[in-house]
Amino acid sequence: MLRESDGYVSGQELCEKLGVSRTAVWKAVNGLKEKGYQVEAVRNRGYRIIESPDILTKEELSSMIDTAWAGQTIYYFDQIDSTNIRAKQLGEEGAPHGTLIVAGQQNAGRGRRGRTWESPPGVSIYMSIVLRPEMAPVKAPMLTLVMALSAADSLKECTGLDVQIKWPNDIVLNGKKLAGILTEMSTEMDYINHVVIGVGINVNTERLPEELKEKATSLRLETGRIIRRSEIIASIMKEFEKNYQLFIETQGLGQMQEKYNSLLINREKEVRILGVKEGYAAYALGINEKGELLVRRDNGEIEAVLAGEVSVRGVYGYV
Repeated sequence: MLRESDGYVSGQELCEKLGVSRTAVWKAVNGLKEKGYQVEAVRNRGYRIIESPDILTKEELSSMIDTAWAGQTIYYFDQIDSTNIRAKQLGEEGAPHGTLIVAGQQNAGRGRRGRTWESPPGVSIYMSIVLRPEMAPVKAPMLTLVMALSAADSLKECTGLDVQIKWPNDIVLNGKKLAGILTEMSTEMDYINHVVIGVGINVNTERLPEELKEKATSLRLETGRIIRRSEIIASIMKEFEKNYQLFIETQGLGQMQEKYNSLLINREKEVRILGVKEGYAAYALGINEKGELLVRRDNGEIEAVLAGEVSVRGVYGYV
């Protein structure tokens, strides 16, 4: 209520709307102050929030997320093994479409192809969303690209930085990895039980391990300021809900293809295709409506590369 108000909210108004006593309101305001919110109290006027710090709680996220279904059910953990692991458990237990799992820290974070994801406490975003799409399982991997576009757009909007996508599932900034996306699903032969999309974003990390300094970055390192993680999460949920609807309408990426390609750092670059029997160099053209990366080989042949089968690297480095 304080956040949604342009000015002061009187103690009496809070009492009446919440059905509690003045003492209860006073205690709640003090609780916000203890968590780090700067709340001003003025006699005969009421309360207002002067500044919201970078705090992640279920209440903070609920007050920020403005969607129809994405992130409307939230589970928050200060520490967890992995948001994807917990999301899959909740998916099996019947968690509704759009359920969001967020953690302050992970101790078993994973990336694509089993790689570990560094997870220091209280500085980055670790989140997963549970989805229940009605489509053939073969189409579910395209959801990784839907999330990549949503995250890239949201990060650009929230920070003003020139955020790009490295096909299929990395978000990059100034040629370094900023975020990663991991999609996993539970299926029957021709039916999806649920899909889980995990997103890890380096937000307020001030120091990276020596071995990652040349490959990774964070929003704090790039901007020099602390970024509110709840604002980014809320923005991604809103953007993802919109893009997910576009995807479901056609069960393809046709309506997002042009925008995705405009952010694609691999586009019109020499790349190296890894993961097949013999890696090879090619020229990346962009994605098609199925989310495959179109590459032109040395002999002029254009080939569609499937994300689940290979990795793509720049000829001279990560991008």
